[in-house]
Amino acid sequence: MTTTRDLGWARCRTCGTLTDRPGEKCLVCGASTEVRKPQSLQYVWAFWFAGVLAYIPGNLLPIMVTDSVAGTSPSTIIGGVISLAHHGSYVIAAVIFIASIAVPVSKFAIIAWLALSIQMRWKLSTHRRHMAHEVIEFIGRWSMIDVFVVAALAALIQVGGLMAISPGIGLDAFALSVIFTMLSANSLDPRMIWDASRPREGEHAAT
Repeated sequence: MTTTRDLGWARCRTCGTLTDRPGEKCLVCGASTEVRKPQSLQYVWAFWFAGVLAYIPGNLLPIMVTDSVAGTSPSTIIGGVISLAHHGSYVIAAVIFIASIAVPVSKFAIIAWLALSIQMRWKLSTHRRHMAHEVIEFIGRWSMIDVFVVAALAALIQVGGLMAISPGIGLDAFALSVIFTMLSANSLDPRMIWDASRPREGEHAAT
């Protein structure tokens, strides 16, 4: 299979225009052209580890603090899910659990698996790697639902001096985790998926 890399073509990192002069300025927008993103996997792993480190306090620290006449009640993500389920709000609890626990953990796992498969050149089909990349792109858009829910509650539930909801410190960590995970996924050059499926130079000669 012949790729644009074999033909000596590069792509503009800004507008996506193809050129047969790698390393030169794009004729359309003037940005840099490159055959592959420089140090793509290094950026993927750096943002991935930062996202994991931020995700831990994002789950352990309260993301929402409720002030009422009964006192102050902080809630973590898991605590909020359990509380919602306890009060019969099973659908909302399921949505929060999927968006805040299942989706981020799955995204961490898929990004790590995809990066390792490319880095270690595992013998996998290009289609399988491409589907994993598509899954990352699809589920990533739902990762901020917790942040939006707490922001909406903080804006709507301010009942005089009886009750008030404010974001907790865990929300900042969770939002940072989502941002770092998005940066990790976006740092991966999809063209490396095709490179990983091809044998290294000299492999045919060795066999």
